[in-house]
Amino acid sequence: MKRSLAGERGQATLEALALIPAFLAIGLGLLQLLAVGYASVLAGNAAEAGALAIARGGDPHAEARRALPGWSAAQATVSVDGGRVRVQLRPPSPLHALADRLQVGATATVEAP
Repeated sequence: MKRSLAGERGQATLEALALIPAFLAIGLGLLQLLAVGYASVLAGNAAEAGALAIARGGDPHAEARRALPGWSAAQATVSVDGGRVRVQLRPPSPLHALADRLQVGATATVEAP
């Protein structure tokens, strides 16, 4: 009996090591989903800030960009059409092609004065 157990020594360690890449991939995927959600919230807040700027006669482009944190302002596109402000934002991602596909957007509308 001791002979059969000796051949399996270290098996659990090898199996655990084999799972490390899977755990890392799952962790990175979850972090990417959190980044997309956060970018969506930021885009919504910036669109609302731009719409409020229209309501008070200010510059919606500047207000929308001011509502974004530094890292996201460079990744954002702000468009204004009448009283409608649309903000599109690419979330941070280690793969640029993936960030382009995960782009999020938000729209806020206000009646222009």
